[in-house]
Amino acid sequence: MSSPRVILLALLLAVASCASDPPVPVTASTWQQVDREIATLSRSAAQQAREHALLSMEQWMDLVYQQTDEEFIPWFSGYWTQQWMSVKVSWYRLSSGGAKDPSVKRLALYLQEQYRERVLEPVAETDDPQQIMARSTWIYLQHLDENLPRIAQQYDVPREQFHQRLQAIPAITQAPGASLYELLHTKPLAKLPAYSAFIERIRNAPRGLGDWSADPGISAVAQQTSERLVDDLAVSGAAGAVSALIGGPAGTTVSLGVALFTAVSRENARPASEAHLRKNLNAAFDDEWLGLMRSTEHGVLAGVHQLSGQIERGLLVPFRYQP
Repeated sequence: MSSPRVILLALLLAVASCASDPPVPVTASTWQQVDREIATLSRSAAQQAREHALLSMEQWMDLVYQQTDEEFIPWFSGYWTQQWMSVKVSWYRLSSGGAKDPSVKRLALYLQEQYRERVLEPVAETDDPQQIMARSTWIYLQHLDENLPRIAQQYDVPREQFHQRLQAIPAITQAPGASLYELLHTKPLAKLPAYSAFIERIRNAPRGLGDWSADPGISAVAQQTSERLVDDLAVSGAAGAVSALIGGPAGTTVSLGVALFTAVSRENARPASEAHLRKNLNAAFDDEWLGLMRSTEHGVLAGVHQLSGQIERGLLVPFRYQP
């Protein structure tokens, strides 16, 4: 046989060999079993992330309680702070023509700002709900990534076909969107635009993970405290007006007497005032903490809940491999 014929025969045999070696067929029932395993794994991964979030949030809550006790409450109840806030309220009332409500609102905003600067921001240098949410979401995906290959091996699904199955599962549907395969195979994950946008949407959701000083519970505490301070100032302001009316040494004596009486009264009332403020802040904090653990829209498990829900819904669509 001539050399050209030998070469031609070899090529034909090679082509025939390739044509006779199609992808290993995976039956529809096998894909159903694989999908059930993926759904079970998703729930297991979500539980892992939930346990991490719970532990992290408990530790973070302890830090906030400690910072509140050590920094905010002593600052708030201190004599000079009370005097400075009295000056601020006087200025607010002058600016608003003596009206009480605007003064109360402005002082409440000031207290919220101080709570953020003295408690929330220092604690955030160690941890905060935004970081916990991002970590919990990553833990969920990492658990999937580590255990999905075991499912493919268990059911003898070829790698290419299994990857195509993961590509067919939408994990993020908001534009630009991403499949489960993309979430698991983009390294680092932050480089995937759909994932970065997904995390930012949760962070910026109404009543989200950002500024807790604007939380309704903390706002209510600031409002109540502000009203009390404004009312206290009204009393001391009336005494000041009497001393001004008397004038001379007698008026000075009245002013000094009012100042001394106010300082002594505040110091005597300080333990009860601190306990009341601590109780109200802790109650507001507990409510918000529970909300952040439970919320599927803006809580620390929102990323896990939304991804797992979307993935499990995607598994309901029957899959057929396309070579």
